[in-house]
Amino acid sequence: MASTIPSFATTTPLEPLVQPAAGLTPDEVERYSRHLIIPEIGSVGQRRLKNARVLVIGAGGLGSPALLYLAAAGVGTIGIIDDDTVDPSNLQRQVIHGVKDVGRPKTESARDTISSLNPLVTVNLHNVRLDADNALELFAGYDLILDGADNFATRYLVNDAAAILGKPYVWGSIFRFDGQVSVFWEQHGPTYRDLYPEAPPAGSVPSCGEGGVFGMLCAAVGSLMVTEAIKLITGVGRSLLGRVALFDALGGSWREIRVDRDPEAERVTELTDYEAFCGIEPVTQTDASHTVTAKQLATMLAARKAGLKDFDLVDVRETGEHDIVSIDGSVLIPQGRILSGEAWTELPQDRDIVFHCKAGTRSANVLAAARKAGYERVSHLDGGILAWVRDVEPDKPVY
Repeated sequence: MASTIPSFATTTPLEPLVQPAAGLTPDEVERYSRHLIIPEIGSVGQRRLKNARVLVIGAGGLGSPALLYLAAAGVGTIGIIDDDTVDPSNLQRQVIHGVKDVGRPKTESARDTISSLNPLVTVNLHNVRLDADNALELFAGYDLILDGADNFATRYLVNDAAAILGKPYVWGSIFRFDGQVSVFWEQHGPTYRDLYPEAPPAGSVPSCGEGGVFGMLCAAVGSLMVTEAIKLITGVGRSLLGRVALFDALGGSWREIRVDRDPEAERVTELTDYEAFCGIEPVTQTDASHTVTAKQLATMLAARKAGLKDFDLVDVRETGEHDIVSIDGSVLIPQGRILSGEAWTELPQDRDIVFHCKAGTRSANVLAAARKAGYERVSHLDGGILAWVRDVEPDKPVY
């Protein structure tokens, strides 16, 4: 819970997280000399970095600068969790990847870039999706976690797994022009659940892929995350534990809020179903009567134009996505407005409605919600606008 009252953790220095390594090689002394001459870091601090094991969740917008600066700083072992591949749309902000890496696993691309920057660092690849089945095992091998996840379910999972294992973690979040950074450590202060006791309603907050992100924001937030990690490892400075740093890129300003531990909150003792906790219903297979292909939709639109058929085509993406590419004749109603119940009055039950999104996931969720609300004459576009561009209008852009 946000507060203006300082918590214990914000006023009491934390002990260094990692014991120092035995020594530094001549190559390491030369490479890290600018750290060694800082009194607060020095040889002991650099040897702590050498001995540190840091796990980064995601090699994307926040993971990219975080991984680069962790490696440059001399963190001895860096783990990367990511099950995604590099896409051209990533290159606007995910600076650890390049054009040559498109189509490659992000973990492998990130490893190669780290190796070219600092071959003295050991990189562990975890090319898996983080979930409740593997989180505890993966976290156990590291001293510190950096959470650059882009969804609420993963953030709560990271929080709970770290709490169970007694490990600190640095959290960062970005959206459009705004960024947030904090440190959570249940043994010494508040956790993510104290900041966000409840997840926002499913679909109410667009992801970066749906709402966009100012590319340069990733560098500001990611570098601050590494700053906090280095401070925890070496025991220098004042941690953001108990505080959240908020960055407004448009205004060029930082401010902070304090967060206190909820004294009535129960300790986390086990992991749970985080998608269910966040209100995310699993996408179920829809039967053929409620699914249309891109080519079927093209035929339906041609019939509607000829006056032979009448139906509504509803685009459930965000405004920015619709501006990039759209299907002629569609009406934009973002999924958040539908799932919240706000837009039901705009969707008549006595007409046929076809929902579509980018790839089919959001439209399937909206379809399920509509059927639950009593709509019978509804369907959705299988594969979304990506399938439409592939099969019907290949000259249109994708994103």
